[in-house]
Amino acid sequence: MRRILSGALAVATAATTLIPGAATAATPDTPRWGACPADAALSGLECSTLQVPLDHRNPDGRKIEIAMSRLASKDPSKRRGVLLLNQGGPGGAGLGFVNDLVSAGLPRSVLDAYDVIGFDPRGVGRSTPVTCGLTPEQQARGNVPPYAATAADVTKRAAEVKVIARQCATSETAWMLPYVTTANTARDMDRIRQALGESKISFLGYSYGSYLGAVYATLFPQRGDRIVIDGNLPPSGLSFQDNDVFARGLEDRFPDFAAYAAAHPAYGLGDTPEEVTAKYFDLAGRLDKAPAEGVDGALFRMVTFGYLFRDAQMPTLAGLWQSLDTGQAPPSGAADDPVPDADNALSSHQYVVSGDSRWPRSVRAYQRAVEADRKRYPMFGAAAANIRPCAYWPSDPVEPPVRIGDLGPSNVLMMQNLRDPGTPLTGARKLRRAFGDRARMVTVDQGGHGAYLFGGNTCANTAATTFLTTGQRPARDLTCAAQPS
Repeated sequence: MRRILSGALAVATAATTLIPGAATAATPDTPRWGACPADAALSGLECSTLQVPLDHRNPDGRKIEIAMSRLASKDPSKRRGVLLLNQGGPGGAGLGFVNDLVSAGLPRSVLDAYDVIGFDPRGVGRSTPVTCGLTPEQQARGNVPPYAATAADVTKRAAEVKVIARQCATSETAWMLPYVTTANTARDMDRIRQALGESKISFLGYSYGSYLGAVYATLFPQRGDRIVIDGNLPPSGLSFQDNDVFARGLEDRFPDFAAYAAAHPAYGLGDTPEEVTAKYFDLAGRLDKAPAEGVDGALFRMVTFGYLFRDAQMPTLAGLWQSLDTGQAPPSGAADDPVPDADNALSSHQYVVSGDSRWPRSVRAYQRAVEADRKRYPMFGAAAANIRPCAYWPSDPVEPPVRIGDLGPSNVLMMQNLRDPGTPLTGARKLRRAFGDRARMVTVDQGGHGAYLFGGNTCANTAATTFLTTGQRPARDLTCAAQPS
């Protein structure tokens, strides 16, 4: 079931404000836009690179490259400025995200108003990349920890992630370890702003991009124009403090799938949502004891989590459940796709998450967290709380986490699905409180990951497009009703 593994991997952004003691860098060179690398995902775009300091406290020190893409506005009379994008991660390459949004229906009014800029964040893709030399087996596990049925499973995983941390520490890019962080990516964004000759930048970020946008809005409050963040992480980002986000997200989202499967009895997963939910625990327990088709209970839970990011993936997920339940071969085509090399995406994810904040060093701390979350979130809690390579990370964070607050202009629009598996509503509400009057939040009565353009809700799409093109936000937080499919 190679596509199962691929699906799991899919689950698996005037004065410069810097950290205390940081120097103000000289204005970067103006980018020279030209042809992009030969890649269908970059068709119709221009590309360039920009050199930025590895350590923004030492602007004259070692440099790294940031790769950028551009879809320029074709109407100078309507052009407002630049709109930077981040598709999430951390670890996601962003050059092609411009075209992804165009394909998703980014309105002409937005394309006229901005030069739309994609970029691979530091450490990722065609920017100066990082590696941990992950083996195919390590890559197949992704970055969301496996489900830990017992304390012994945490101990077993601890040994595995200790090896990964050692590989990162001895890799050819270990010199970048302390500096691949969200705060430094935000500083790179401001270097892009300067290089493009803009006094301000607008931003559209999804998932982890919500945290990147929040950090930029905090570090550079007067440099942000219109900030839209969608599928929102809590103000701590991806941290041990809020390591239950995936567990809570699956609990919020699963009823949508249970209703779908119950409404399609041909799958044989249950006649009611309650029966489908019981089937989840039945299958997980059976696969814990006897893996089938190369899928154990931990991977089954991971795959279920990953395929709930989009409504359109529910038929595939139901078919996979059916094959596992009945011992049949997976649906036609589901086993044929190759698993891509994900070393850079997974490695850069580890660099950022481990560099953004401190994680406990004690295995017992994770065993306690797993035990607690197995009870609070029985579907996925014992996975989300499991130990990560951050527990053995070879370098300490170079600065404290950025504290998201309410100081700055009121120019942030938060978009949030009510039942988002990856960035649940509970985390978005924490971020909304942290922003105070700086933000307005649009919550949408639908499931899935990402509201603007990806959820098909007219109310949500109109709210975000209106803000990006006119600057007008809802006067107060807005709830968009469910839209019939």
